[in-house]
Amino acid sequence: MADENCTEVTQFTYSGLTEHPQLKPMLFALFLGTYILTLAGNLGLIALIRVSPQLYTPMYFFLGNLSFLDICYSSTISPKMLLDLPRENKAISFAGCLSQFYFYAVFATAEIYLLAAMAYDRYVAISKPLLYEIVMSPGTCTSLVAGSYLAGLLNAIVHTSALLRLSFCGPLVINNFYCDGPPLFVVASTDTRLNEGLMFVFVGFNMMTTNLLILTSYACIVVAVGRMGSAAGRRKAFSTCASHLAAVIIFYVSATFNYLQPTSSHSLESKKIASIFYTIIVPMLNPMIYSLRNTEVKHALSSFIRRKMDF
Repeated sequence: MADENCTEVTQFTYSGLTEHPQLKPMLFALFLGTYILTLAGNLGLIALIRVSPQLYTPMYFFLGNLSFLDICYSSTISPKMLLDLPRENKAISFAGCLSQFYFYAVFATAEIYLLAAMAYDRYVAISKPLLYEIVMSPGTCTSLVAGSYLAGLLNAIVHTSALLRLSFCGPLVINNFYCDGPPLFVVASTDTRLNEGLMFVFVGFNMMTTNLLILTSYACIVVAVGRMGSAAGRRKAFSTCASHLAAVIIFYVSATFNYLQPTSSHSLESKKIASIFYTIIVPMLNPMIYSLRNTEVKHALSSFIRRKMDF
């Protein structure tokens, strides 16, 4: 139970990424460049998909939504982190902290379900090519994307509502560079076992459900590819899956490390490093992974550039 004499906080202070003055300019330049690349890469990919008729397929419909989510959840965290990096006082209001946590939870959760939907799309494309257009109809694709956003909204509402029941006696320093559940649990002055239980159950359910869907899809893909008689066909099938699989591995490994461990003050430093990967690095890498390894995206970009030059 919270101390009755304590003063409820109206703002938090982040510990930030580092307190070393020599590192701050380098980290600022690095993460500013990363954020610019994230915006440019994902906005560019969305624009290319919109203007290229050859990319009007379910795979690129999902990829466009993935880029949108990467922009959203990166923008929930990176601008504030960049503003705070040179500052000594890295403060955020209580309402601002909850808002940041809420929107981050919405977009990050929606992304893991969208990655599962993309794995199912690849399974249908490779295992049932003759039925692909029927199974992955516009209505089905829209429903899968809408379901991803709904899962994100429900997950965020549960955890944000649970945070509202906690008391915080100030002044408090959050050992992180953005508002997230585990660092807030450490500094709360009331019992956080319910919050930690909800975090473990909901994050565990989301991760296990989407992981199971992805693993099942890829197991079926491996079986289908093994039955292909053409070596070229097998290479093409694996090539279309490699980008998605790389994005999934990077995101899931870092997210699992961060959320499915018990919360303690000494583990927060390692969790902070893991957070950098899936909040800052992954949104930048996704458009690069899908663009550099995807022949159709390269052809669409070449066609777009030629049309502009001819015009």
